[in-house]
Amino acid sequence: MATANVIVDRSQGVAPVQRRVFGSFVEHLGRCVYTGIYEPGHPTVDEHGFRGDVLALVRELGVSTIRYPGGNFVSGYRWEDGVGPLAQRPRRLDLAWHSLETNEVGLDEFAGWCRLAGCEPMLAVNLGTRGVQEALDVLEYANHPGGTALSDQRVANGSTEPHDIRMWCLGNEMDGPWQVGHLSAGEYGALAAKTAAAMKMVDPTLELVACGSSGSQMPTFGEWERVVLEAAYDHVDYISAHAYYQEHDGDLDSFLASSLDMEYFIETVVATADHVRYKLRKERAIAISFDEWNVWYQSRFEKSGTIAEGWPVAPRLLEDVYSVADAVVVGSLLITLLKHSDRVRSASLAQLVNVIGPIMTEPGGPAWRQTTFFPFATTARLAVGQVLKPRVETGTYATARHGDAPMVDAVATHDAATGSAAVFLVNRSREAAGVRIDVSDLGVGGVSEALTLADADPYATNTREQPDRVQLRATTAVLTDGLVSVELPPVSWTALALAPSAELSPISAAHSRVRLATTRWWGSRG
Repeated sequence: MATANVIVDRSQGVAPVQRRVFGSFVEHLGRCVYTGIYEPGHPTVDEHGFRGDVLALVRELGVSTIRYPGGNFVSGYRWEDGVGPLAQRPRRLDLAWHSLETNEVGLDEFAGWCRLAGCEPMLAVNLGTRGVQEALDVLEYANHPGGTALSDQRVANGSTEPHDIRMWCLGNEMDGPWQVGHLSAGEYGALAAKTAAAMKMVDPTLELVACGSSGSQMPTFGEWERVVLEAAYDHVDYISAHAYYQEHDGDLDSFLASSLDMEYFIETVVATADHVRYKLRKERAIAISFDEWNVWYQSRFEKSGTIAEGWPVAPRLLEDVYSVADAVVVGSLLITLLKHSDRVRSASLAQLVNVIGPIMTEPGGPAWRQTTFFPFATTARLAVGQVLKPRVETGTYATARHGDAPMVDAVATHDAATGSAAVFLVNRSREAAGVRIDVSDLGVGGVSEALTLADADPYATNTREQPDRVQLRATTAVLTDGLVSVELPPVSWTALALAPSAELSPISAAHSRVRLATTRWWGSRG
């Protein structure tokens, strides 16, 4: 068995846990909206047409923000089509996904759904086929209290209170040739700067996200960020980052080390943004909104053909079925996002339902959790307080894509208000790893939860027929004299919740062995 040592020290604080890092993404793509979050006639439907079973799972997932309505979709979207009486809303061709958009769900419905789900809406504006005026119009409609043409229109449409949307994305992936209205970095930077400046004339407290690169493999990566920020630095608060990962040609070892690319991506964007900051002599640092990230098998989509026959409504697109290995990678990517909480202050798992989502549905039928649901929901629930970057002493293994990769990676959080803590670990290797975690500096007294995602078959999945094939399982973690001992199975993700010593008896504080029944946390899911 491999071994690893993890040392957690409160002096190694990164930043407070950014709740917006646990965001997600709803795009008018495939079945994410229609028969995903919205399905009139479904047995669990509410009076607004939203699926109650999906809403319950979204709340359980713990998502904080939802980016909407795209994605590639937004670059051809007219927001006015999605407001007002349903019978009067036009049906439009969606060029991004070669689909027919009915506009049954629009801004008001989405904002109302966010309130039901307990999420903060994050809106993207169309800078592909539109520009400054349209961005100002949707801002006025969404946020102005009343007394103007567009805000009064919102009130007449049934939303008497403003939606008060704080975060706005200035377009989507404008560096990509696939994008409707694709621009060069200089063209986009100028447009983003003008749009952002105008929007902040309406409300200077808005938080605005400029488009960064669509991936670290883009030929303009780095240079795009430099040019855009040199134009828009004074007016924007975030630069976006997008990254998707998949297993290529059976290379599981490289796939499990995908977070090394995310680390490179984040550090390159930070270095570029800081270069512009110092060049322009600015005091304020630009944050990163990693507002698209996930495992996505793009090669499968490309092989199947990107164009559907005709212009279907809500076709089945990008409905990847996720494995244990995929979930371990998602958990590993979350560890990386948390370790960079000083600069990554918002992130969106793309997407939420059906379309490469942690939640799947069947029209008229059930909803269930994909494997990727579990590391996200558990991290969102347990990560509280300050992020701590542990020192990890571990062996490495060779990968074809990323060179030598650490077998074990970890991040921790500590809540000074309660004294509780959490440690999140990933074992990327094909062999088990015995891990000793030094938590003596945290003042904790025992392990209150110990949960692992693993399986003898790393390609096991959850499906409609077997929705609970893969679940979190209780594991054994022992705390003795400030050291936690835990065994990480091969290809696994593990979460440990540590309780303050005041919550435990002297005996259990000295030697805490926890065997939690899985049903304690997941048995009431319904």
